[in-house]
Amino acid sequence: QVQLVESGGGLVQAGGSLRLSCAASARTFSNYRMGWFRQAPGKEREFVAAIRWTGSAYYADSVRGRFTISKDNAKKTVFLQMNSLKPEDTAVYYCAVGPAYRGSDYDRSAYDYWGQGTQVAVSS
Repeated sequence: QVQLVESGGGLVQAGGSLRLSCAASARTFSNYRMGWFRQAPGKEREFVAAIRWTGSAYYADSVRGRFTISKDNAKKTVFLQMNSLKPEDTAVYYCAVGPAYRGSDYDRSAYDYWGQGTQVAVSS
C-alpha cells in the first residue's frame, strides 16, 4: 500500500503563492501518474494537475499558467507550486497516485491512493 501525506497548505492573500508537497511513505509505482485534486465546500472533487513518470504534465484550464507540478523521484515527492492565487482556489487539496496506463489523468477513478488533504485558503 502507498501512503501519501500532503503539506504546505495555509492561508494566503490573493496574488500570493504556496508550494504544496506530497510525500510517499512507501515506494511509489514504477509507471505511475500522480495528481492533485481539490474540493471546495459543496462541490465535487475536481482535477487540478497531474504528472506521469515520463514527466508529462497536465493542468486544468483554471490553473494553467499559474500552477506548476513537479516531482523529485529520489525523495518520492510531488510538488504543486501555486502562484497568483485567487479566492476561487480555496479548497482542500489532495494528492493521489495511480497506474499511468489506466484511464484518464483527469479522472478520480484513475487513482488508487489518496492523501488526507491540505487546506488552502485564499483571501481577497
